[in-house]
Amino acid sequence: MGGNFLNGRKGIEIQKRLLQLVDEDTSAFNSILEAYKLPKKTETEKAARDQAVQDATKNAIMVPFQVMETAFSAFGLLKEMVEHGNPSSVTDAAVGALAIRSSIMGAFLNVKINIVGLNDKDFSNRIIIKGQQIEAETISFEAEILNILSKKLQKGI
Repeated sequence: MGGNFLNGRKGIEIQKRLLQLVDEDTSAFNSILEAYKLPKKTETEKAARDQAVQDATKNAIMVPFQVMETAFSAFGLLKEMVEHGNPSSVTDAAVGALAIRSSIMGAFLNVKINIVGLNDKDFSNRIIIKGQQIEAETISFEAEILNILSKKLQKGI
């Protein structure tokens, strides 16, 4: 499919980074679980535990946010493939755009659920606003790619 055709080195870099982020996301989630296991008998322990939970939560927000940013960077390559790529694989590139959109939307859902547990509302608001911008641009980019494909298909490629 389209993901394997992502224009050489740049596409491979994006793919590798997304795979790294999968592991980082697992690690970030595990860090939250470990933070909740910290002792909380004394006020000092409670404060340390609360800080560890907040730090781990912030990381658990940033990892899927990085997924959003990294996945979004593939749209330009996919658009180029639909516009100028092998006619036999333009639909694969468009499917790639659909997959990228899904990964961005899914990552944003993870950002949103993790933000619920964060006390730093200024940070939360900044991330949500940036996420909404990426989400809106994603929808636009996906529509543009599908429109290009549709026109090519109407013309017989």
